[in-house]
Formats: sequence, C-alpha cells, structure tokens
Amino acid sequence: MDHFDVCVAGAGVVGLAITRQLSLSRSGAGDILLLEQHGSPGQETSSRNSEVIHAGLYYPPGSLKAKYCAEGRERLYSYCTQYGVPHKRLGKYVVAGENELPQLLALLENARLNGVDNLVHVDQHALQRAEPHVTATHALFSPDSGIIDSHALMQTLLHQAEANGVCFAPYSRIIRIEPRIAGFLVTALCGSPGRQETYQFSCRQLINSAGLHAQTLAGEIRGLDQESVPPLYLCKGSYFSLRGKSPFSHLIYPLPEKNQHGLGVHATLDMSGQVRFGPDVEYTRTVDYRVDSDKRNDFCRAIQRYFPGLNPEDLQADYAGIRPKLQAPEGIFKDFVIREESNQGLPGLVQLFGIESPGLTASLAIACAVEDLLS
Repeated sequence: MDHFDVCVAGAGVVGLAITRQLSLSRSGAGDILLLEQHGSPGQETSSRNSEVIHAGLYYPPGSLKAKYCAEGRERLYSYCTQYGVPHKRLGKYVVAGENELPQLLALLENARLNGVDNLVHVDQHALQRAEPHVTATHALFSPDSGIIDSHALMQTLLHQAEANGVCFAPYSRIIRIEPRIAGFLVTALCGSPGRQETYQFSCRQLINSAGLHAQTLAGEIRGLDQESVPPLYLCKGSYFSLRGKSPFSHLIYPLPEKNQHGLGVHATLDMSGQVRFGPDVEYTRTVDYRVDSDKRNDFCRAIQRYFPGLNPEDLQADYAGIRPKLQAPEGIFKDFVIREESNQGLPGLVQLFGIESPGLTASLAIACAVEDLLS
C-alpha cells in the first residue's frame, strides 16, 4: 500500500498554497499527495470570484479573516513580485452618500483596528478628480487593494509544489477516511469519469481543504464527532461585465452590506482592463453557475447609485461563483474555521471550513497557519 506523509484534499487556491508551503519544509519525492476531484486545480470557488487582493477593511477585529487577510495581503504581493504572477496594486475607493457618512467613518475605524492605517478619507471633489464617472459625496481610498490573475497564481503554486516532489492526482475523490494508530487509511475514487477505480493509501497527516465539499468530506471521517462540523450554506454570487472601455482607473465599492453577507455590487477590473460588476448575494441549495439575465435590472439599480452614467445595454451576464458560507441567511458574522482535531482523538487531521472571501488574499497566510498546526 502506498504511504504518504501528508495528504491534502482539495486543490483550490488555499489547498495549493498549503501544499506548496509544506513541500518547502518536507524532503523526499512523493511525501505529499494533493487530491483534486476535478481535472485541474481551482475549478470552483477559487476561479469564480472578483480576483481582488483585499486590504482588510471589513472584518471584525480579532477575527481570523482580519488576521489572515492582513498577513496574506503582504505575502501575496511579495510572492507575485518574486515569481512573476500578474497583479496590480490599483487601489480602491469605497464610496458613500451624505447620509452614509457615519457608516463610512465606522468602516474607517474598523480598518484602523485591523491595522490598516493608510486609508484616506476624500471628499467629493477629490473623488471626482480621480474617478470622474463616479458619483458620491464621500469616499475612503485604500491604496493596498489590488487585483491578481488567480489562474496564474494557482498554476505557479502547483508548479512549485510539483517541482518539490508533490504528487498531484486530479480526478480523485475521497470516499472514506479511517483513523489508524499513526495516521489514516484513505479510500478514494480515482480516474476520469467512466474510468474510475478504487485507490487505498495511508498517510500520517490529512488536510481537509475541500472548499464547497469540506463538510461532505468531514462526513466520511470515521470517529469524527459530526456535531462539531459547522453547517454549510451555499451562497451564489453573479457577475455582469461592461462592454467597451473601462470608465474607472480603480476598484469602486459601495459600503458593505450591514449583515456582512457581502461587500455590495462593486466594480472590479481584470488584468486586461475589462470591468465586471458583482457579486450579488443569493443563498441557494444547489451548485448552479448559470447567471440569470433577469438580474440585469437589479444590477443596474445597484451600480447606478455610484455610476449613474451606466448604459444598461452595455451590461451583460458574465459568470457566477458559489461561496461556502458558515453564516446562515439571517445569521450573524461567521469566521473561518481552521482547526487540528487532536481533541477528537484524530491527531494529524486539520480541517478548514467556510474559506470564502478573503480566502484568496489570505491563502499564503492560511498555509503558514496550517503548517504550524501540523508541526
């Protein structure tokens, strides 16, 4: 039977970052196995987001989201510069009307508590000079917000991990995990659709980084108290793209939703300068990536609050993503859950639940945290 030191389940951006981090400190080809149920990395949440590098303005002080966003942001910028991953530190404006000034100032204070002390409060005239097509009375400028080519990031992480001896196995889905005296016996289905075979192996340590499927995978772990697994809520976010040349030079965000479900329908740019708006927030029971074109009117109303010059005919349905939220539709803020399960009699098992935004920004910091849990 094959044996590995570590098995990482899930090759989204966080699973890739963890695998690459572990491969830097563990010697021997084949010591680390990375499993992915799809044919290539990052086919779900990691490739269906805004591709924004967040500064860390929004999250409750002391939360893991705030901590790992701040740490991950600087790690990510440095990593991109060192390894040539396309990115731009564009900066972003969070805009508000006159009656929204108290919320904007509360966001400014929250950011300061999170260590983000370089935000600039600008008035209407300064905003107009920077972004003449944007209408707002007040704004906060965040110089450390940016964009990244998430696909290039994931390919770079995978290439480095494989160069360090990691075995990457696409089309592989774990169906059972049984604890052993010194690790785990894992049963997986491997192979492309229609050609799957059962594969069993053992590993000393196991990382559940399965994103949308983390709770399902946890359900396959014998001996795990299933009451300890936080419930999953699928949250769909749709995006619409803007035809033609970008009217913006920076990222443009409204104030975040009061219930912390999302950051509002914002304007982002990709590496080619294409503008897209989104995501909205739609709790759902199924994974469905189709974009409902009938949402155009709702998007137009949200966008025209800060971009009144929008021509609705230039707005077209683009793509959608699903976020693995721990926060119920009417619930309060829920943080990342990242824990090692020794207290359940499962030493060497690390599980990650609810890794949504700012997971991309935080990925390299989360990887270091997981490495510390396993050391």
